[in-house]
Amino acid sequence: MANKILVFIEQRNGLIKKPSFEAAKTAADLAVKLSGTVEAVAIGNEIEELEKVGSYGVAKVTHFKNSDLANYSPSAYAEIITKFVNENGFDILFFGATSMGKDLAPRVSAKLDAGLAIDCVALNADSNDIIATRPVFAGKALVDVKITSPKKVFALRPNVFNPGVPSDAKADLTVVNVDDPNLNVRVTEIKKAEGKLDVAEADIIVSGGRGMKGPEHFHLVEELSQILGAATGASRAVVDAGWRPHGEQVGQTGKTVSPTLYIALGISGAIQHLAGMRSSKYIVAVNKDKDAPIFQIADYGIVGDLFEVVPAMIEEIKKIKS
Repeated sequence: MANKILVFIEQRNGLIKKPSFEAAKTAADLAVKLSGTVEAVAIGNEIEELEKVGSYGVAKVTHFKNSDLANYSPSAYAEIITKFVNENGFDILFFGATSMGKDLAPRVSAKLDAGLAIDCVALNADSNDIIATRPVFAGKALVDVKITSPKKVFALRPNVFNPGVPSDAKADLTVVNVDDPNLNVRVTEIKKAEGKLDVAEADIIVSGGRGMKGPEHFHLVEELSQILGAATGASRAVVDAGWRPHGEQVGQTGKTVSPTLYIALGISGAIQHLAGMRSSKYIVAVNKDKDAPIFQIADYGIVGDLFEVVPAMIEEIKKIKS
């Protein structure tokens, strides 16, 4: 029997989040290997260009619509998805391991009595099974996981799976108006720092640690971020000291990131921090301590005074861009 795969399409303010395209493409590729089919489900009010998921290999998308569902509701979203899965016989579910995905996927898996592999960094087809690779022990090791329950749920770490180049295909769209959704729990307001990129979604991140010596020196991190079009990040020590807001914290107790480029300034590389960023494609570290753990995973390392190195980097990048 063919595997039926369902991808959850996450939206914010009516715009589809990038991790959803990554999940859609990954699911479509696996559907071919598993001789299965793939569809998508979206929940919200007005969502722009939902048919666009077809360009990543998904043939059909169902949009559950209600003005009260514009913002995330754990109770309503989980109930809608669970009912849809049961009514249509889906075997495998894909989510992006975003803040919403990490909250919603466990709720849905519990309702479906399904096994859950969260924060996956690789997926491979093995006969009629999916082998998921995910980090364990604060990111110090990777483990391969096979879910044996009839229904399976996977949450994919953002920025790890390549969505590739989208085609011109469009998905068939079905809109289902939802009456009286279960709004026992819901998000009433979302506030975002104006003009700042979220580290969880950025393709380039510049982070500062205790080596910055104080909040007054973070203008160097911000300036480098600005000219690179990057998000500004910080280590836990910096956030705990009150130098930067918690929303910028990268690490096990902050946000897990996987950008194309991660620049660590004055960050020694505690295990908890490495767990949140070690899957970055390229890591550049600047630290005056040549034995700092960050250099063990860095692709490029500069041993030196960041207060001399970073201004030089900024000037050189400005010259290149000009």
